[in-house]
Amino acid sequence: EKLSVEESVQLVRAFSTYFNLANVAEQVHRSRILAEARAEGGSWLTRATDRIEHAMKNPVAGHEITHADLVKWIGELDVRPVFTAHPTEAARRSVLSKLGEIASLLDTPVSVTQEERLAETVDLLWQTDELRLDRPEPLDEAMNALYYLDDLATNTVPEVLNDFARELKRLGVELPVTSRPLTFGTWIGGDRDGNPNITPQITEDAVTLQVGHAIRTTIAVMNRLRQVLSVSTRIVGATPELSASVEKDLKNIPEFEERFMRLNVQEPYRLKATAIVHRLVFTRERHIARAPHVPGRDYKDTSELLADLTLMRDSLFAHRGELLATGLLERTIRAVAAFGLTHATLDIREHSDAHHSALKQMISGDYINLSHEDKFPILTELLASKSALDASKLDAAGIKTLNTFVAIEDLLDRFGPEVIETYIVSMTKGADDLLAATVLGKQAGLIDLDKKVAKIGFAPLLETVAELRAAGEILDKLLSNATYRKLVELRGNIQEVMLGYSDSNKDAGIATSQWEIHRAQRKLRDVAIKHGVKLRLFHGRGGSVGRGGGPTYDAVVALPWGSVDGQIKMTEQGEVISDKYSLPALARENVELTLAASLEATILNRGPRQSKEDLQKWNDCMDLVSESAFSCYRQLIDHPDLPAYFYASTPVEQLGNLFLGSRPSRRPDAAGGLDSLRAIPWVFGWTQSRQIVPGWFGVGSGLKAARESGKSDVLNQMLSEWHFFSTFISNVEMTLAKTDLVAAKHYVETLVPVELHHFLDTIREEFELTVQEILTLTGKTSLLEDQAVLARTLQVRDTYLAPLQLLQVTLLDRVRAQGEKADPTLIRALLLTINGVAAGLRNTG
Repeated sequence: EKLSVEESVQLVRAFSTYFNLANVAEQVHRSRILAEARAEGGSWLTRATDRIEHAMKNPVAGHEITHADLVKWIGELDVRPVFTAHPTEAARRSVLSKLGEIASLLDTPVSVTQEERLAETVDLLWQTDELRLDRPEPLDEAMNALYYLDDLATNTVPEVLNDFARELKRLGVELPVTSRPLTFGTWIGGDRDGNPNITPQITEDAVTLQVGHAIRTTIAVMNRLRQVLSVSTRIVGATPELSASVEKDLKNIPEFEERFMRLNVQEPYRLKATAIVHRLVFTRERHIARAPHVPGRDYKDTSELLADLTLMRDSLFAHRGELLATGLLERTIRAVAAFGLTHATLDIREHSDAHHSALKQMISGDYINLSHEDKFPILTELLASKSALDASKLDAAGIKTLNTFVAIEDLLDRFGPEVIETYIVSMTKGADDLLAATVLGKQAGLIDLDKKVAKIGFAPLLETVAELRAAGEILDKLLSNATYRKLVELRGNIQEVMLGYSDSNKDAGIATSQWEIHRAQRKLRDVAIKHGVKLRLFHGRGGSVGRGGGPTYDAVVALPWGSVDGQIKMTEQGEVISDKYSLPALARENVELTLAASLEATILNRGPRQSKEDLQKWNDCMDLVSESAFSCYRQLIDHPDLPAYFYASTPVEQLGNLFLGSRPSRRPDAAGGLDSLRAIPWVFGWTQSRQIVPGWFGVGSGLKAARESGKSDVLNQMLSEWHFFSTFISNVEMTLAKTDLVAAKHYVETLVPVELHHFLDTIREEFELTVQEILTLTGKTSLLEDQAVLARTLQVRDTYLAPLQLLQVTLLDRVRAQGEKADPTLIRALLLTINGVAAGLRNTG
């Protein structure tokens, strides 16, 4: 309290900078360990291939794998990380880029020059403002994601896919060069649920920006290829097909530089690469001008570009150029197949209420007040009908909703089918909620069942516990409907379903959320099998454990058997993106482990590994854990005074001032309670104050109930034999280790009215119980006992977090006391503490 505001700012910035530099040092150290492991043959893909090879050589009854099975399953592999703009990245791009430069310098040999440049960059970091001056626009968020996509397309993915193809050869499987086992997705510019800033025009602008980046990145790769492929026909030949293609290019591209034709006249591969660069430039110009495709001059879609590249590859193979064909050229082809001319596939998401609100203005009668059951046949008839609805009386919100579908139609026409594939309906509570979106899609020309047209697919997003429990019924009702089933058939018999980890956690606590998501996947899998449909599950995971985070590999291999089946999507949100993809070595590890885990889950987890008796025992035990944990959690959440305690004991009201993202932290028409608060600020607040309730609360009561019911042996068996349960316990243990109720006590005693202090007593009681139950179950004497490095890391960080959090409490108290007249510099100091704590804990929400 004796510090001046200016001194507080400097002190907070010093601690924050320390954490940023410590994080970079840890990342660089991790990348070196990974490089050593890779050199010793220990990559994720190598280990996954080893396990598959072992399973084939040592078959287990009922789990035999034939070579034909292997070829089929690998051929269907479709793994897609999806970048979102969820507002949990506290660091500015300017700060992240300087941290990236420091990481690069740390990886260079120690020298006077290295030390000078490190000092220069650290000084630049110190003189860079950590706080955003304004809320980012959606296109700013798109640019941030493109920074990572550009790097992934150029450096990481070509190498990973090359390694993947090499490993598969050990299994006797040739991965076609144009196959797409790995692609990327994005929500940025398409996620309009609760974000009024995402308009149809913003969606079009975001896609145009993204496609422009994709083409620019591809041009850079082709220029490199043009330099490399100096193969001369004076030494080796070229196929007639390649020669004819080059001749055709020269006729169609009069702009072709005379210098290149003169210098490269006997180098057909260079001429072809130059022609490809020209055609890519023309493609970009066509997009900007919204002009029609001109065959032979620009590329209509990615398939035309791939055809040109494979023509070059085939010619090299035919003329003793195998090493060249399988080198940079093949890596380029695989990267182009993965990213295409769009970089990533955009998902569109909207709240179910928006569709019903638009339709009530287009359908006569009391449509909006009908039940889910009564709406369903009406919507089915409209989807099958040849006539359109009258949209002339739509209000502004209805026009915006319908125009989103019109914009999708336009984007598909301009950029091809890869640009948008799925429309996601959030808060899907009944099958009619999904059908409502399909009817609007039909209105815009995206769906025409009579003409066998279905330009996009539709996916329900199941978010609350009630929706997760109804997952099987919702999907069965949809797939049992002959009209909707036609739409699914037109989309390749693939049905996507998204699962929301964040809202279910906020709704029911981590134990019930994780268990209900697991059970929902089983139900969805069984329904899909029943209807002969391939299921693609989209996991909406956040960065923190409370929002579905945790180690990706463990999360994927812990999924129910048969639920992956080659198809999986996962969100990459906020601070997770920079943490996973900022350094090339870490980007490679994360892409590789995601692909390896999906491969393993697809091939090795196709049927139950436990007996029906064991599985039933585990289910019963987990039901008991979940029920008791849910009861404990809801007792806390349902207390009428909890909102007052939450807002008083955390800095959550400052989240909006950090300008983390374009989306508001509250849902539209929000009241002051917790129901309208989004899951991100919910986790954010608890994390900043070190209570981290969403990551563990209720688990102790759940485990205790199971143990006192005589299920200790079952719990031990679950821990050792059930990947789902062991992963769940591991994630809870890590979150408990990050929880610091001594720090939390200072927040409460300073900021919270005395009559609300009892909440901390309740939280502490459940915390102590949960720690004890976890230790009893795992047989440890302390948390993270078997992870000494992580435990030590957290201990060191706590030492430096303590003064930062003391400052945060003091500053928060002063800001609240001054109210609307609070000194802007004081608020700045407070916001800097939030950034610093986020850096220290390595996640915000």
